[in-house]
Amino acid sequence: MWESESEPHGRDLVRNSLDAHKHSSLSNDGFELRDQSWYVSSDIPSDLLVKVGGVSFHLHKYPLLSRSGRMNRIMYESSRDQEPSVVELNDLPGGPESLELAAKFCYGIAVDLTASNISGLRCAAEYLEMTEDLEEGNLIFKTEAFLSYVVLSSWRDSIVVLKSCEGLSPWAENLQIVRRCSESIAWKACANPRGIRWAYTGRPTRNSSPKWNNDSKESSPSRTQPVPPDWWFEDVSLLRIDHFVRVVTAIKVKGMRFELIGAAIMQYAARWLPGLTKEGPQGGDDVWNQGGLHLVIAGTGNKDDLSNSQVREQRMIIESLISIIPPTKDSVSCSFLLRLLRLASMLKVAPALVTELEKRVGMQLEQATLADLLIPSYSKSETLYDVDLVQRLVEHFLVQEQTEDSSPGRESYVEKHGYEPATARASGSNAKLRVARLIDSFLTEVSRDRNLSLTKFQVLAEALPESTRSCDDGLYRAVDSYLKAHPTLTEHERKRLCRVMDCQKLSIDACMHAAQNERLPLRVVVQVLFSEQVKISNAIANSSLKEAGDSHYQPMVSTRKQLLEGTPQSFQEGWAAAKKDINTLKFELESMKAKYLELQNDMDSLQRQFEKMTSAKPSKHPSSAWSSGWKKLSKLGKNTNAEANEIAAQTQATGLAEQARKPRRWRNSIS
Repeated sequence: MWESESEPHGRDLVRNSLDAHKHSSLSNDGFELRDQSWYVSSDIPSDLLVKVGGVSFHLHKYPLLSRSGRMNRIMYESSRDQEPSVVELNDLPGGPESLELAAKFCYGIAVDLTASNISGLRCAAEYLEMTEDLEEGNLIFKTEAFLSYVVLSSWRDSIVVLKSCEGLSPWAENLQIVRRCSESIAWKACANPRGIRWAYTGRPTRNSSPKWNNDSKESSPSRTQPVPPDWWFEDVSLLRIDHFVRVVTAIKVKGMRFELIGAAIMQYAARWLPGLTKEGPQGGDDVWNQGGLHLVIAGTGNKDDLSNSQVREQRMIIESLISIIPPTKDSVSCSFLLRLLRLASMLKVAPALVTELEKRVGMQLEQATLADLLIPSYSKSETLYDVDLVQRLVEHFLVQEQTEDSSPGRESYVEKHGYEPATARASGSNAKLRVARLIDSFLTEVSRDRNLSLTKFQVLAEALPESTRSCDDGLYRAVDSYLKAHPTLTEHERKRLCRVMDCQKLSIDACMHAAQNERLPLRVVVQVLFSEQVKISNAIANSSLKEAGDSHYQPMVSTRKQLLEGTPQSFQEGWAAAKKDINTLKFELESMKAKYLELQNDMDSLQRQFEKMTSAKPSKHPSSAWSSGWKKLSKLGKNTNAEANEIAAQTQATGLAEQARKPRRWRNSIS
């Protein structure tokens, strides 16, 4: 192809001379490596120098030209007068190793094909255009046959070939090597485990792989060993992220259970993402050296400690894993999702994928723990933990709960049977209760942050409906913790803070603590005492109704005695002082009433005497100004009597209100 028609004689001489010495001189000889150069052991001097990646190959033209269409074209396109003696192939896939094997094949030297070199050699054969048009049984045909009949039938070889394709892009993709190996791995992973015979006994080791040769007569105690469902996790986790995604996608298509796919994703993330889990002898710095990454992340992780290439690599892994997580609710754990979300926030993953991950966390937020929710704030926020993120997670949880409540399946069940399934109703309420307890614990933890604003605290506390909390003790602890950390709050801000909890949902212990808590506003203390009194009255009434069959009258002395015994001593003393003041006011009011009645009697006697005097001496005028004044005074006296009673009632109420404020002097905090 490269020879011109004016050079038939020289072409024939070269061909004849090489044919004469091909089998005698080259077939039994090999290649010699001297420094960074390969030489052919032959009596014929080399006439072609090929350079690949800094390595030189001193070869002969004819063996390469007879099998490589690319070398023919290079020679043909060069100058006819001055034939090139140096060819650079720096973009050859597989590098010097692949060219060495291809050159040996061209010289007729036996080449040992293995799973480690087959992908590079196949790509190099395609690059050199070693097709059947030049010679039957050329390198492309040989490598394709080995891939199809040897590699793809073996689990281990498929993994090794796919691993070796990492440095062969885009050739391995274009030649469908990645696709075929991925589908072969997926088919074997989804096959019936009964067809697998293990090559080891006992606990699996890191490099162990199953054998797929069912015809083997080798006896082993492991033949009857049950195959674990996660037998393929370890080998697949060795792959690069793009190839791992291809394998997982193929496994999904073949119908693998989503729980197993999620478990494989979690194992892959634990290998390739440093800082995803905190492990180590001292719980300090996390040092990971798995899967080709060696990174040190201090504490919760610091992006500044990583190079730009490492940040990009981890960001790509996180984004790829988010995109292949199965859509079902429990395919991966909520703890894994939150740890992945922590890394995504730190490494500035694409906002759309972060939002998708937040929705996935919201689907199963009731499974989270407090440690998982304490995600540091990597944005410009002044707070130590990302409170806004938790707020969004709660919103996604509520949206998911509402979506499940209005799902067609549940609605059709209600329409058909007339009621909601008890299991669905119970699971929904239990999930909300667990989330409410989780958020209360989170609020208690973050309330110690002095930079946490009252608005953020209030919004997160009120994010869940009131019906999700059967008891507000957790909210009370969070409120008290916030008051401790923010002593400069005004009276209005403290009242606004206390509105997030319902005093009627506090337990006995919480009410006793609140009654002596000096940080709470006085209005809240009064509400707590009133709600507790109502609870006690209701409890007494209920107990009386239950025992009404034995006696129509239930004495309350013992119950009140128990109530007084359970009340703090300081509160008993304050209440006794208040009762003493009330009795004093009552005595003074009775004395005032007696004096008023005495004055009223004197006035009535004077009135009767005046009427006698006027009747004894009738006047021309029916009435005088003086007499009308006495009548008005009489009416005024009657009205004053009614007003005095009303004043007495108001005085008693005022005394009670004043005494309600006096416990502020004696109430001590037990917090």
